[in-house]
Amino acid sequence: MSAMGALRKLQSFCAVACELDYCWAWSDACCIDKHSSAEVQETIGSMFAWYRQSALTIVYLSDVPDIGAFGTTEWFRHGWTLQELLAPERILFYTRNWSLYKNLTSSNHKADVAVLKELEMATGIESWFLTNFFSGLDDARSRLQWASSRRTTQPEDITYSLFGIFNLHLPILYGESAEDSLGRLLAEIMSRSGDISVLDWIGEVSPFHSCFPAHITSFQMLPLPPPQP
Repeated sequence: MSAMGALRKLQSFCAVACELDYCWAWSDACCIDKHSSAEVQETIGSMFAWYRQSALTIVYLSDVPDIGAFGTTEWFRHGWTLQELLAPERILFYTRNWSLYKNLTSSNHKADVAVLKELEMATGIESWFLTNFFSGLDDARSRLQWASSRRTTQPEDITYSLFGIFNLHLPILYGESAEDSLGRLLAEIMSRSGDISVLDWIGEVSPFHSCFPAHITSFQMLPLPPPQP
C-alpha cells in the first residue's frame, strides 16, 4: 500500500471510530516503532491482550466490495490477523468503501449468526472458538492447524504471530530461520503442556529437531482423534 493509501486508510479508520463514539483508536500500522527491538518485543508479547481488552476491533477488508462476501478475502490468509480474529470479544468488518459488512446493524459481527457461519466457513475455525477463545496451551494441535495455511512477509513471523495465541513469551529473534522459530515454539508447548499432539504432522523434517516439521504448513491436515483407552 502506498503512503497516501495508508494515510487514507488511517483517516477512515479514525473517522469510523469517532462515528461510533470512541475517543481513542490504536492501529498496528502506525502505533508500533518497528525500528525499536524492545518495543517490537513488548508489542508482540502484549498484542493479544490489547485486542482482547479492546472495546471494539475494527477490521478493514480492502478487497471485499460492498455487496460481496468475505470468504475469499486476503485478510483470512495473513498470519497476524489470526489473533485479531480470535482475541476480540467485539469485532466489526468493513468493506472496500468503509461500509459495514452487508450493511448489518449489529454492533458485533461475532454475535451475528449469519456472519459467524461465514467466518467458520472461511477460516475452518468452529464458531465456538470464534466466540469463546482464550489464549493458552489447550487444543494446541488445532491452533497450529488454523495457522498452517496463513502467511507472513517475514518467514519467522508466522511463528511469532502465535505467541499470544498460546500465551507464551519467547524472545523475538528476527533473522533466525523459520524452522528455528517454529522449533522453539513447539518445544515450549511440549515442555509446558506435555501435549504430544504437536508431533502429529506430515512434511519435511526440521533441522531444529527431527521430531518437528520444517514448516507450519505440515499441520494443514486435521488433527487425528486421540487413541481410545
